[in-house]
Amino acid sequence: MQLQDILYSQGFGTRRVCAGLIQQGHVQVYDRNDPLALSPVSNAAMELKADELRFRVQGVDWHYAERAYILLYKPVGTECSQKPSTYPSVYTLLPAPLRQRPQKGAVQGVQAVGRLDQDTSGLLLLTDDGKFIHRMSSPRHQVPKVYEVRVRHALDEPQIRRLLDGVVLDDDPAPVRAAACEVVSDHHLRLTLTQGKYHQVKRMVAAVSNRVEALHRSQIGALVLPPDLKPGQWRWLDASDLALINA
Repeated sequence: MQLQDILYSQGFGTRRVCAGLIQQGHVQVYDRNDPLALSPVSNAAMELKADELRFRVQGVDWHYAERAYILLYKPVGTECSQKPSTYPSVYTLLPAPLRQRPQKGAVQGVQAVGRLDQDTSGLLLLTDDGKFIHRMSSPRHQVPKVYEVRVRHALDEPQIRRLLDGVVLDDDPAPVRAAACEVVSDHHLRLTLTQGKYHQVKRMVAAVSNRVEALHRSQIGALVLPPDLKPGQWRWLDASDLALINA
């Protein structure tokens, strides 16, 4: 695969832009046998094996990924939208190549797997793998998601029992149940859901006569938000991380 095509596939611009980056000396390639050795490249048509290729573009290290799988610690006060209405978009927290990765459709770059409200923080997945997005969003797969919920009123046993037995929301006569409920403290509920209805946590808590004061997603499947990741930071997901999501 030509180096200019590799850069293009990773979101560094059009093929002409990628060729220009290479010809102007902005790209170096890591030696596969020596992870510390960097070689400058000026030939945009140089053929390279893309798999596991590591390179540096304008001083920033990258690795080739056929598909991008990203974990983002979404901060409060951001919207999971390409065209936000009031708050900044979560996509502005990502580097340009992740936002520009070429796609067959009209929308380019990685896309959020589901959404978190602007006042909700925590674990957000983004990818350019459409099949992964569909699988994660499908109600058939019922991937569990864990939320840390701060509520206004002290929790009691009847509330927990109702959440586990099922509450009826105003848009669906079928009861919606929590997969698990753990009372961490009087005003802290750890809630596990396998569905993804609109404002589901807030509406379920309201249905048991309480109110959500703060909401944070801490886990998807067995994948836990890394404790060393700060709001607004992101990292790549590897094969072991993806396995945890489906565990």
